[in-house]
Amino acid sequence: MSGPDGAPARAWLCRPGFEDMLARELAGAGARVASSAVAGLVVPEPGAPAVAMPASGWAFASAELHPEAVITGDSVNALGGAVADWFADALRGEQVALPWPCVFSAVDGVPGLGRRAAAVERAFHEKLSRRVGRVARLALPDLPAGTGPAHGMFAVFTAFDSVLVSRDAWLGGQRRMADDPAAPSRSYLKVEEAYGVAGAAPEPGQLVCDLGAAPGGWTFSAAKRGARVTAVDNGPLKGGALDHALVEHLQQDAFVFRPRAGQVYDWLFCDLVEEPHHVLRGVLEPWLAERWCRRFVVNLKFGRTDANALLRELRAGDSVLGRLATGASVRHLHHDRDEFTIMGASR
Repeated sequence: MSGPDGAPARAWLCRPGFEDMLARELAGAGARVASSAVAGLVVPEPGAPAVAMPASGWAFASAELHPEAVITGDSVNALGGAVADWFADALRGEQVALPWPCVFSAVDGVPGLGRRAAAVERAFHEKLSRRVGRVARLALPDLPAGTGPAHGMFAVFTAFDSVLVSRDAWLGGQRRMADDPAAPSRSYLKVEEAYGVAGAAPEPGQLVCDLGAAPGGWTFSAAKRGARVTAVDNGPLKGGALDHALVEHLQQDAFVFRPRAGQVYDWLFCDLVEEPHHVLRGVLEPWLAERWCRRFVVNLKFGRTDANALLRELRAGDSVLGRLATGASVRHLHHDRDEFTIMGASR
């Protein structure tokens, strides 16, 4: 199935280098996808039937777009004007009274393409302001927080002279996060990003248990929000997590640690460099079965296993998530490497 003006009926965005894993995830849902010629972009074969998204969303796709056109142009002004004209025409009959997302982005792997997208975005806004100034003033340049459907304007540059435009998208919640100089490690960014997908974050006074905490990126993230953290790791804490007033550091094995009788943590964190099934069976399953936590954010490293096979296991009804969790999501986050971040709540 193809859209008008040469646009594919669907387009999925992902981290560059993970196109094949996304294609396999889509194929598992019944999709027929074309060979990816652009880093970070997967499209269906021409004439392929539509495919249903899993209830919790795609794992490898940061967004699913419903493209309406492919707009081409030789210069920044030509592209900006053409996109603005297309968008203004698409607005006919639509009442715009609230702020709307207007996001220009570029696939990775093409040097300078991000700067090209930013320049075209400025030209787009200049032209749109002249045509429909009131609507232009309501534009928001960032993706909406969280996951789910979004309506606005999404422009993705696949080349210097070509941009894919869409009014509608499903967003997986992945996004680049701002670092904190006090954070002890890069892993801090992963849990910060996970909050947006989970739709919640630790709050002042809540209890957090961070298993495998060292050097303390996730511990620091919770403590800076006012949560009290039990950081469990034989290794040392560093940076903002070290000697933090809200952090209790227990030098114990993460797989052996158990809460005190009757103790329930608001959050379980776990980012262990371990085989994923070891983490699922040795950490997440007992914590959910015994209801030692209310919510969880757990990373599973798939570098030495079949990522798509692991994904199918996680989505199965008899998996740890299927049996013991509710509202669970599996994502390959922007700041993840060869790993999934799983989030949800205890039943």
